[in-house]
Amino acid sequence: MKRGKKYQEALKLIEKNKLYDAKEALELIEKFPKAKFDETVELHVKLGVDSKHADQQVRGTVVLPNGTGKTLKVLVFAKGDKAKEAEEAGADFVGAEELIPKIEKENWFDYDVIVATPDMMGVVGRLGKVLGPKGLMPNPKSGTVTMDVTKAIKEIKSGKVEYRLDKTNIIHLGFGKVSFGTEKLVENYETVMNAIIKAKPAAAKGQYIRSVAISTTMGPGVYVNQR
Repeated sequence: MKRGKKYQEALKLIEKNKLYDAKEALELIEKFPKAKFDETVELHVKLGVDSKHADQQVRGTVVLPNGTGKTLKVLVFAKGDKAKEAEEAGADFVGAEELIPKIEKENWFDYDVIVATPDMMGVVGRLGKVLGPKGLMPNPKSGTVTMDVTKAIKEIKSGKVEYRLDKTNIIHLGFGKVSFGTEKLVENYETVMNAIIKAKPAAAKGQYIRSVAISTTMGPGVYVNQR
């Protein structure tokens, strides 16, 4: 795959086979040639676990101290008092069964996260085939199936991110924007890494953190020495 000029220039700044500390890596990323938009800073963590085994899953959420730099739109499935509470807490969209045809037939996906009260999961479950592949299904583990809709909405709006393993045992997530500057990005990075380390499954054997790389949306990865 042929890479662009800016990617090649950024690559020249990285010392081959060097493991940087997180602050150094983020300072280096700030020196990369800039794209025409504010790039997301991404984290890629390879873990020494096997995601095929239920007891070696790594998944959770964490609220970033400096947010993600992106304002997320929240859809809440709720009724009655909980629907009213969701509206007051700042949900962008609130509804129930009437939203099913809109999502199924009109391909309505003008939101980033779905929160549902437990009693609405029967309704939301009917959308599993549509929402599942897009990673939009609410889940108790990520705090998006809950009676406390106010807390869920506030956390999402203030910068909550979900981390989970993919099939190759790697966690990928964005943890800020290049414009944040090194200090804020280091704080977000440390918050995410601490959460991932704490989430180590009891069944995981050997070295847990295999490798850590930080990159921008369009740039190459910088490998980090995560002790």
